[in-house]
Amino acid sequence: VATGLSGLDANLFVAVPQDDRLGYVGKVTEVNVGVVEVLQQQGYVPVIAPIARGEDGKTYNLNADTAAGALAAALGASKLVYLTDVEGLYRDLGDHNSLISRITSAELSTLLDSGSASAGMLPKLRSCVEAIEGGVERAHILDGRVQHALLLEIFTPEGVGTMITKEPVP
Repeated sequence: VATGLSGLDANLFVAVPQDDRLGYVGKVTEVNVGVVEVLQQQGYVPVIAPIARGEDGKTYNLNADTAAGALAAALGASKLVYLTDVEGLYRDLGDHNSLISRITSAELSTLLDSGSASAGMLPKLRSCVEAIEGGVERAHILDGRVQHALLLEIFTPEGVGTMITKEPVP
């Protein structure tokens, strides 16, 4: 059973302003997972609105990908999965044959530093790196338009999207 939460509930997310030019857009500084853990123990699946209480007492909007990555790391999750409208990460955005099926967080960081990732994917990719560096074992970027994409990624050797890990996977 799903239940709705916001990042304000039990101070789930605490944030600081990301950039004064963006107004009330925040950057997560703290994640308090207690309320999520209690709901999970009771059989609920939390659906969380990405807003946060600011350290200054104001309310801030969070990037949903960034909030999800921070929450996954704070919970000690083994997997972080993003369902999106692209097949995964491409080395060359215009070349559909350049889909990266597996990449390490270090390789992804290098790719991000090179500036070759598309702007729309940046928060998602950065949150994958941060989640992996925060202890999450694997992050997956999958095309949510593909039927059974999650099952195909997890239960087949080749997968269907992009998997990010700390160490190379054989």
